[in-house]
Amino acid sequence: MISSIKYTTPSLSCSAFSTSRKLSVPRPHLYTLPVIQNAQQNPETELSISTQKPLYISSTKSFTFLANPRRRVTECQAYEAERSRPIEINIELPDEQAQMEAAQKLKIGLYFATWWALNVVFNIYNKKVLNAFPYPWLTSTLSLAAGSLMMLISWTTRIAEAPKVDLNFWKALLPVAVAHTIGHVAATVSMSKVAVSFTHIIKSGEPAFSVLVSRLLLGEAFPLPVYMSLIPIIGGCALAAVTELNFNMTGFMGAMVSNLAFVFRNIFSKKGMKGMSVSGMNYYACLSMMSLLILTPFAIAVEGPKMWAAGWQTAVSQIGPNFVWWVVAQSVFYHLYNQVSYMSLDQISPLTFSVGNTMKRISVIVSSILIFHTPVQPVNALGAAIAILGTFLYSQAKQ
Repeated sequence: MISSIKYTTPSLSCSAFSTSRKLSVPRPHLYTLPVIQNAQQNPETELSISTQKPLYISSTKSFTFLANPRRRVTECQAYEAERSRPIEINIELPDEQAQMEAAQKLKIGLYFATWWALNVVFNIYNKKVLNAFPYPWLTSTLSLAAGSLMMLISWTTRIAEAPKVDLNFWKALLPVAVAHTIGHVAATVSMSKVAVSFTHIIKSGEPAFSVLVSRLLLGEAFPLPVYMSLIPIIGGCALAAVTELNFNMTGFMGAMVSNLAFVFRNIFSKKGMKGMSVSGMNYYACLSMMSLLILTPFAIAVEGPKMWAAGWQTAVSQIGPNFVWWVVAQSVFYHLYNQVSYMSLDQISPLTFSVGNTMKRISVIVSSILIFHTPVQPVNALGAAIAILGTFLYSQAKQ
């Protein structure tokens, strides 16, 4: 550590010393000072030096500034007491800052790419399963069961650290899990009746439900740009629904109910989970387990083992052994894409997440149209584009 202080007399004086002392320059002494503060540019002002530990002044050197020959300055080399080498000061250089920022951007990019890819794969396998095995309640249950089993194994084998939660955590999680279960089943029911692209077009209208529920039930007010962004969202969804070639009311209502349920899930999560320190990965794992317990009895009551056995036999006879792989893939990828989305919330801002969610829907809609050869009219595509644009504008206006 090197500092410059004003040399006024044959002795050295420092204003930040706890007591008034004078030090003869050639003789080393020990002083307790705080971290070196900025040197004053005024030649008449003495330099303030401070540090948390005692400093040993090992050598001094006098010199003068050429611009001001009258101003004499002494250069001191100082060492911490109880150290045998100079103090090392780590200064973050601009190049290091740029590298850290680039690494963070790369990390966010990888999160987004993984999130979108897993979501696309899930939607493809989910639709394949539902086309061959039209039992959305069991399909939803298997998705939650696979994720719960994966996380239990991870916690048991110490691959992931188990969360430290208490009874209050589970109480706060219950309404979140109820809303999550309803939203999950409703979305799966929708996909069993209509094209994947249509379900996601309608689900892009979730911001409209969020604003309406927050305004009517919670009394929350929003700025005018937020309300204005709802016009293209509602208009685009309506245009896409009217021009959908394979329109189905059950599929449409399933997507709408899913939107409403996920809005309440977000509201309950913000209110009930505030202040609880659980990572995004473990939070979603606990949410999946509780949702599984809620959904299982309803799935048995609505569809039942007899329907499942008959449908399974038919699907295997038509598709072959690949059908089992489809079921496993859609269940595993459902958990993985949701887990990555919750983990990304720990790393990025809500605005960045909203933009990423909008782009995710675009990737799912485009990929599903290409893979399943979904017929799309130009007016229908225009409605989808308007709705997605409105969602993007909403995410910007909300901030």
